[in-house]
Amino acid sequence: MSLPHAILTALLEKPSSGLELTRRFDKSIGYFWSATHQQIYRELGKLEAEGLIRALPAEQPARGQKKAYEVLPAGRAELARWTGAPQDPKPHRDALLLRLRAAAVVGAAGLEADLRRHLELHERQLAEYREIEWRDFPPGKDGTEDRLRHLVLRAGIDLETFWIQWLGHALSEFARLPDPGEAERTGEPRG
Repeated sequence: MSLPHAILTALLEKPSSGLELTRRFDKSIGYFWSATHQQIYRELGKLEAEGLIRALPAEQPARGQKKAYEVLPAGRAELARWTGAPQDPKPHRDALLLRLRAAAVVGAAGLEADLRRHLELHERQLAEYREIEWRDFPPGKDGTEDRLRHLVLRAGIDLETFWIQWLGHALSEFARLPDPGEAERTGEPRG
């Protein structure tokens, strides 16, 4: 996914100012595609220059007034083109997994505590996603837009569930690892 397409999606859902977009990113799109306030404003300028969006006329001219933007037909066409184009999955990059691989050769000191911290973070995120699901997708709310948005949320729920299960497995493996001090006393390799 690219930031311009995320912005086009958000603006098609509701014309907004840059500040409103930033807030909406924090509450929805930001769960799976984050962007800073500066990135959003920079991208709004590019999209406007490309003729994909336009600033809505102000109701009353005022200095410092927030500009609200809407998607133009060319922007909708670009988003439809991008949505329908094939795209390969991106390789998963995660520093925690790399750190575990490194621990196999340098030792795992401190890593177990961080695994526990990650587990807590994923449990909190899962609870938040389930709260959103309960609040925003009650039984019977099954229009096309709702079903597609719910699919995105389900991806988040399923990913958090995966991480919680995997971290539980990883922590059980850590419990079975020999004490690092024991390996040093016996001369056995760590890992």
